[in-house]
Parts: sequence; structure tokens; C-alpha cells
Amino acid sequence: MTDQTKSQWNPTAARTAGALYLAIAICGGFSIGYVPMQIVVAGDAAASTANLMTHQGLFKLGVLADSAVILFELAITVILYQLFRHVSPQMAMIAMISRAGMIMVMGINLLLWVMPYILLTGPTGFTPAQLQSLAQSYFDAHAMGVFVWQLFFGAHLLALGWLILQSRIVPHLLGWGLFIGAFGYLIQGIVELTFTDVAILDAAIIGLLVIVSLSEISFGLWLLIRGAKTKASHQQPMPTAA
Repeated sequence: MTDQTKSQWNPTAARTAGALYLAIAICGGFSIGYVPMQIVVAGDAAASTANLMTHQGLFKLGVLADSAVILFELAITVILYQLFRHVSPQMAMIAMISRAGMIMVMGINLLLWVMPYILLTGPTGFTPAQLQSLAQSYFDAHAMGVFVWQLFFGAHLLALGWLILQSRIVPHLLGWGLFIGAFGYLIQGIVELTFTDVAILDAAIIGLLVIVSLSEISFGLWLLIRGAKTKASHQQPMPTAA
């Protein structure tokens, strides 16, 4: 990266991106990780619907957190493009479009997630057994939707990792972590969507997801803490008057 590119690094944008990364990690961990585990029981439609009606408050909080993630993702997608477009406009565009594709799938997935609640709380012509079966189908579709948006996110991380490795501002260790760990999302998405069951792939996926998760959190913290100081560190002191 040239000195001109360094001077175009926006410390305020970097700080904002770091805060958004951490906000997404917290909200996403709750809505994608915790809430479904408390409500959905694989292969048991009656238990899933009973959990949903029992934990309606938790369900609505999860929807709120999911909505926040989508809005935060929109903002961070634009900011990351702004920060790295001078490294490579083409690769920055690939990163932006890939993450935008992920956001679109997330929006569809949110609709799938709320459909069981609509079915169970509104007037329908279905029997209770039919409602339970339909609700479970939407829950299952939502779970598969996660693996679809992971494909887009994996592509984004490959591009973002490459951009970081080409830059002279962000530590390259973070770039390697994002680039290598991206294959965790890509492989898991392909494995789950093709219903492949290979033990060695499962082990590899876990290892790669650990790498990418640590790298994403570290990247967010770096942007929040160190990224905002980068511009100042590259500025030359102004000469004093004689």
C-alpha cells in the first residue's frame, strides 16, 4: 500500500467498523446460536412448537437481534469497502458484493424464522398436527439457510483476507486468519447443503471455524483500538517556523 493509500485510511470509519464487528458478534451469537437451541428440537415438531409458544419473549428478542445484525451488516459492508478500496478496487468490490449477498440471504432467513410464529398465533385452516409439521419445516429451512449465507460470507472473508495481506496497515496475521478460516464457512456450507457426512471434514471445519472466529473478533478489536490510531502514526510532524 502506498503512502497516499495510508493517508486515505479513515480512523473514524475504522473505529465504527470495529464497534459494529463486536455488536454483530454479540447479537448474532444470541440470535443464531442461543435462541434456536432453546426453541428448535430436531425431528420433534410438537416439542419445537411448544417451546416457541412457551418462550415467545425469547423468540421476539431473537428476531430483534437478527434484525439488528442485518442493519449492522449493511453498514459494515460499506465501511469495509471504503477502508480497503484503495488496496484493490476490484477485490474490495468482490468483498462488498459477497457480503451483500449474505445479507440478502439473512433477510430471507429471518422471514423463514418468523413464519412458524405467524402460523401458530394466527387463524388458519390447518389442524394442530399440520401446523406443527409446517412450523418444523420452516425451522429446518431456516437452519439450512444459515449454510447458504455462509457460502457468501466465506467468499467475502477470502477477499477481505487478501486485501489485508496486501495492505501495510492491518497486521497480516489477521489477514491469514480470515483467509484460511474462510474455508471453514465454505466447506461447512457445501457439506451441509450436499448432505455429505465425512468425519475428517467435520474435524477440519471445527478447526477452521475456531481460527476464523478468533480472527474476526481480533480484527474487530484491532479496528476499534488500533485502527483509529493508524492514520496519526503515519503522519509526518509539521515543520516548525524558524
